[in-house]
Amino acid sequence: MYRKYPLAYRKDRVSLSDKVDENVRRREVRYDRERRVRIKWSEDTESLEEVFDRRTIMTVLKMLNTGILKELHGAMKSGKESKIYHGLDPKGEEVAVKIFLTTSNIFRHGRLKYIRGDPRFKDIPHDTTSLVDQWASKEYKNLELADHAGISVPKPIHVEKNVLILGFIGKDGIPAPVLREVRLQAAADWYKKIIELIKQLYDKAKLVHGDLSEYNIMIPNGYPVIIDFGQAVTTEHPEARAFLERDIENINHYFEGLNVRTRSPARVIGAR
Repeated sequence: MYRKYPLAYRKDRVSLSDKVDENVRRREVRYDRERRVRIKWSEDTESLEEVFDRRTIMTVLKMLNTGILKELHGAMKSGKESKIYHGLDPKGEEVAVKIFLTTSNIFRHGRLKYIRGDPRFKDIPHDTTSLVDQWASKEYKNLELADHAGISVPKPIHVEKNVLILGFIGKDGIPAPVLREVRLQAAADWYKKIIELIKQLYDKAKLVHGDLSEYNIMIPNGYPVIIDFGQAVTTEHPEARAFLERDIENINHYFEGLNVRTRSPARVIGAR
């Protein structure tokens, strides 16, 4: 699922206007405005051309120039709606840069049900680009709620348009594995931990993940970290309980395959 691309470097210095047109084909660009910052591009230029349209390039460059981001490295994960890159913040700490694809139709056809009914997003944009921006903002707000409630999630750092910067879950540019990739010891204990996280997310953060599975729970240091919160809804959403039941059923299905005795959604949810 994850791959770390080799990085190559070029010493070219170009103007901002040149950079907008040529950035997707450069392995490294240096951009000067009061100070010098550096972007390290992956060698997978076809992937970059898909993600880094003119608008996205400008957004990333602004983050670099204003000191929100120091470096951008190769892609770590690719999906239908986003690509995730490894980066560094101004202090040299690792971050994940999640770039939502403004060309993806999945937001228009498969994600509206997670926005409709959410009291925080009453006006749904008609154009895809604005909808993608709203989706990125939604994930950031959801992560803020979860993080403030003490739930184990990536730390939300910054969001601008379709670019989201998160705390990096992993080490030295290598992401932590997801639950599906880990051979669990004491699987029943892991099941209890994850079910408890689902309950805490609901009770403390007032959120339902909405698309939870063994593919969006990372296992960095002996404790699960829930990721991918774009589709998460507040408990006020009219379908919140249905999404909660589905999350529990998904986790139950995975752990039943590991011969773990699971609890029904009704038992987990109780009087909620």
